[in-house]
Amino acid sequence: VQLQASGGGLVQAGGFMRLSCAASGSIIRIDAMGWYRQAPGKQRELVAAITRNGNTNYADSVKGRFTISRDNAENTVYLQTNSLKPEDTAVYYCNAESLSSSPGGEIVAEIKWGQGTQVTVST
Repeated sequence: VQLQASGGGLVQAGGFMRLSCAASGSIIRIDAMGWYRQAPGKQRELVAAITRNGNTNYADSVKGRFTISRDNAENTVYLQTNSLKPEDTAVYYCNAESLSSSPGGEIVAEIKWGQGTQVTVST
């Protein structure tokens, strides 16, 4: 299973951005999906997560500004970011709990990460 993130870039404070992350491969099922971020000199932190059934969880710092959603048919997770602040600047990573089939026919359960997409919020 591979995760491909897109949608990052440069935006002014107060602006918005929509991130997407699509899973591909020999997927049987994608369970929880999430977005993390890592700012320079800081540890990676959870931004938002969503279960397959749509239950969500947000970091306090983004509640009311960010919205996570998903399309199970497309194995894709989205992060709508609004009212962006300079402190939201970071590399954003998506992850997913996946069940997939190996070439040998085995079922593989694993947590996969996307490659990261840079979000920069200017003042």
